[in-house]
Amino acid sequence: MNAVTESTKKETARFNMIEQQIRTWEVLDPTVLQLLNDIPREQFVPAAYQGLAFADLDIPIGYGQWMLSPKLEGRMLQALSLKATDHVLHIGTGIGYFAALLAKLAKDVVSVEIEPALSAIAAQHLKAQHIQNVILEVGDAAQGWSKQAPYDVIVFGASSPVEPAQVRQQLTIGGRMLIILGSAPVMRATLIQRISEHAFREDVLFETCIAPLTNASQAQPFQF
Repeated sequence: MNAVTESTKKETARFNMIEQQIRTWEVLDPTVLQLLNDIPREQFVPAAYQGLAFADLDIPIGYGQWMLSPKLEGRMLQALSLKATDHVLHIGTGIGYFAALLAKLAKDVVSVEIEPALSAIAAQHLKAQHIQNVILEVGDAAQGWSKQAPYDVIVFGASSPVEPAQVRQQLTIGGRMLIILGSAPVMRATLIQRISEHAFREDVLFETCIAPLTNASQAQPFQF
């Protein structure tokens, strides 16, 4: 297959991903849709799964972790309503694709990954895309990352059975946090907005099911 045919095939697959998967899952924000078209998802996907780069599924990236499906990434981006002034905490860098999407819409992104090898791969991918406003950190951010707090936006790249106790306190007033809460088979994408110093608003946006975050907070057993 020549290079022109291969390029055309990829662009057709990208177009179909946006029109048939992402739009139909209520992702209609033109800025988000354009970004998903512009950032080459296939250049982040592991070589063994290149044929699935635009498929409607989570892709394994090693170390028990997964790249989220395109429609879920699109829905999460839309829900966050990112602004060019936002300071973002991204928990679970993976191989860097979602961090790249965030970086294109925000002022800067602190992206934390517990697995050093994945963070190194993400660094290579971000460099290849000339994205320079992502600060990659290696560590356990299951309970947040106070080092560069407070944040305008916090987003988890994996699920948690319950909300970590203190992470919402790392939000600015007016800040918002998106986290997928619950256990398989039903989890709920929840948007938490900080209204004031002590007041928060919670909205369940949609149901989904994704892999859990390493060291995610667990529900406490019921005491009689």
